[in-house]
Amino acid sequence: MGHVGIQTTKLEESVFDATQLLGLRETERTSDAVYLAAANVHHELVYIESDVDGVDSFGFVARDGDALREIRRRVEQENLPIISEKPRGAGIEDGFSFVGPEGFVFEVYVGMQENQAAQLSFGPDRYGHFNFHPRDVTGMMKFLQRVLDFRLSDVIGDDFAYFMRCNPDHHGIALVKGQGTLHHHAWQAQSIVDLGKLGDRLNRLGRELIWGPVRHGAGHNIAAYFVETSGAVVELYTDLEQIYDDSRPPVIWGEDENWWNMWSSYRPTDFRNFGLAPVESPARMAVLR
Repeated sequence: MGHVGIQTTKLEESVFDATQLLGLRETERTSDAVYLAAANVHHELVYIESDVDGVDSFGFVARDGDALREIRRRVEQENLPIISEKPRGAGIEDGFSFVGPEGFVFEVYVGMQENQAAQLSFGPDRYGHFNFHPRDVTGMMKFLQRVLDFRLSDVIGDDFAYFMRCNPDHHGIALVKGQGTLHHHAWQAQSIVDLGKLGDRLNRLGRELIWGPVRHGAGHNIAAYFVETSGAVVELYTDLEQIYDDSRPPVIWGEDENWWNMWSSYRPTDFRNFGLAPVESPARMAVLR
């Protein structure tokens, strides 16, 4: 997993949320973008100043140069438009970007710079995963398998939700059938104590968690969520299941089973209403036509 890019109409407020609430550090600033990270890399989150709030891109790290070229070949076979033959932002040696299903931009790259900037007194260990809501959830799942080699960890219902992994983490991407939006980006914390401290920081500003802490069934992680300035949801989690057997068959859940919170059957009715659509562009609109 590489990074999430978000276009925001309120750049400084978005950076405040990332640094003062979540605990990321700013690693670079350009004329229209701010790069942030938790791990010792150049960026795991990018905010781009814009006149709209929306998803700019999802970033993925290829294993090596050969893998990067193989993914490039697969993208060509899928007849998906390439929008850049080189990295679109700072801090990356080599890569390319393309418009995938439903207009989401995918960036695949190698050679991200390291960054050893001073840590804040709090914050997550690293970026872990994102959750989005494609209209054609099964089609998106198959695309991620074909092009990026993601594997299934859990399946919920029939054509409803899939949890997929590209490393030992139970999921790097969670897909839930919806209206074509990013719901949340998620960050690994040290312990459940960090989730409580996030709630305290929100409370001091008159804001609040929208859900959690909860213990999920799919992935087993403990999680808490808040809404950032752009309209996307941010998850802080700990204790995520690790899967080291690539051949492990997916766990199958019924859509109506309580796979979302093992501690309670309560789920906020408006939880899935938050999120961001991809930012419109000529290449994206060509895919959707």
